[in-house]
Amino acid sequence: MTPTRTLTLLAAALALAGCETLNPRPKVDVAEPTYAAPQAVAMPAVSNGAIFQPMAYRPLFEDHRARLVGDTLTVQIVEKVSASQKSTSTIDKSGKLSAGITAMPLISANSWGRASAAGTSSNAFEGKGSTENTNDFSGTITATVTGVLPNGHLLVAGEKQIGVNHNVDVLRFSGQVDPRAIQPGNTVASAQIANVRIEHRGRGAQADAQGIGWLARFFLNVLPI
Repeated sequence: MTPTRTLTLLAAALALAGCETLNPRPKVDVAEPTYAAPQAVAMPAVSNGAIFQPMAYRPLFEDHRARLVGDTLTVQIVEKVSASQKSTSTIDKSGKLSAGITAMPLISANSWGRASAAGTSSNAFEGKGSTENTNDFSGTITATVTGVLPNGHLLVAGEKQIGVNHNVDVLRFSGQVDPRAIQPGNTVASAQIANVRIEHRGRGAQADAQGIGWLARFFLNVLPI
């Protein structure tokens, strides 16, 4: 391979890497993996003859609910967050100073006609600011139990991908569920899940059209104004 071709390939690789760096996508820390991979665990031999086995216990007289690793449950995603903040600051300060001499021993009083001093100062400041943020997200996803904590809480994660033509819509979810919050029908609301992580993104032409071009992003980062 000639040196010129090597330099060309190196420049192309640096350009592609720069494009990704100039327009990074914010990352959502969704728990990985989003599925429960089967594990080859040797079950202990049970010879007590009892019907109740703590390793795979499921109550007989209740609706099916997620309880063990690999079980699934339906998550109703209903997230509404609204926040606003306003602030106003005002500072006003003024001062005045004057001084003069009218008489002094051994000097005529007429000589002090202009022996006076005066000064004024003022300082004013006014500032206003406001911030408002509103998020509304709703949807449904079936998540898999990926782990069970010692207190019985379930670690769940799920992923849904829908591809249409040249676009892929991806929804990912993870969180920690208290089994007591699971409703009949094996469903739970996202507002009752702790440590919720939700990611809804797209891949394809539509997602690319939402981002700023790499050249515009370069000048946006380099220019000081």
